[in-house]
Amino acid sequence: MVDGICVKAGRRAYEIIQDGGFALDRITTYFAPGTGPRWLIASGFDLTLLQNELLGRLKPVILVGSSAGAWRFAAWLQPEAANSYYALMEAYINAIFKKTDTPKMILRTLCSIINAYIENDALPFALAHKKYRLAVITARARHLVASEMKMAQKIGMGLCFLANAVNRSYLDGFFERVVFYYAPRPPYFCLHDGFRGRYIPLSESNFKYAALASGAIPLLVAGVRDIFGAPRGIYRDGGMVDYHLSQVYTSDADEVTLFSHHQERIIPGWLDKRLNYRMVPENILDNVLMVYPSKGFVDRLPGGKIPDRDDYTTFMDEPAKRIKNWWRAVELSAPLGEEFLELVESGKLRDVVKKM
Repeated sequence: MVDGICVKAGRRAYEIIQDGGFALDRITTYFAPGTGPRWLIASGFDLTLLQNELLGRLKPVILVGSSAGAWRFAAWLQPEAANSYYALMEAYINAIFKKTDTPKMILRTLCSIINAYIENDALPFALAHKKYRLAVITARARHLVASEMKMAQKIGMGLCFLANAVNRSYLDGFFERVVFYYAPRPPYFCLHDGFRGRYIPLSESNFKYAALASGAIPLLVAGVRDIFGAPRGIYRDGGMVDYHLSQVYTSDADEVTLFSHHQERIIPGWLDKRLNYRMVPENILDNVLMVYPSKGFVDRLPGGKIPDRDDYTTFMDEPAKRIKNWWRAVELSAPLGEEFLELVESGKLRDVVKKM
């Protein structure tokens, strides 16, 4: 019985599924959002796809992510990808933060997590992968939000929130989208008419720095300065511009973008979380197939909730309890990928998928 996941599809993806034409080879992009510790719920889903080599069998799949999403996918490109993914989970879950940690100290801890699962001598392999192409989304900070002085950055973020609340396009005045990519040419979404920002090739010199910058949350984590090959400046969390879905990732009507998520609501940018009126345009969702945990599954997790950054505060004095809860969440999430795969292979996906 499949009860751990829910599946929704955009207009065109829904038609493909109902017509019986869906197969995993239709997936040309796999998108992972910048969701902090919530990504742990996707670990079983990722590992099922990764260990069974279910994506990229006919042509390379673009792996697109910001923040934790980019970290997940960086593991996919490593020589022993599953081992790297497990090493990421180990380092991420067991990292301990203190109330006295400064943004620079937290950045150093995040750097140690990156180094724990990405080997320097493995980067040439990652940048020559045949099945997967990585796209890491970062945000180059402008004006006050580029400052490392806390008060100045706070003021800048406040102004940014207000401007974004009026119109999402005003976000460009505070953060510039910069996509670091590995592919023979830029990913389709970077060449799309609606794309705003820059795209920079990944290299051995900037791979880790791009991944690190993509998770540098404003105010909490120090930014990453002057990444090699990219415009000079301070780079921060890519979720500021692409928190969940906000781009068209398919170039053909018969292609599908797979989106593993932790909830039903899709939020364009990090600052849109409290803006219930801020919706993702329907055309962006047309070719999207979204998989997310059911309410029944979430209720079975420790505390009846998905791991999130609030856990660091809640269990600040009991890090062992947080760590135990997070590993339990990973354990419970392990079958979710198999549940999805069973739906696809049995043809039952057509019966359970709902329209977005």
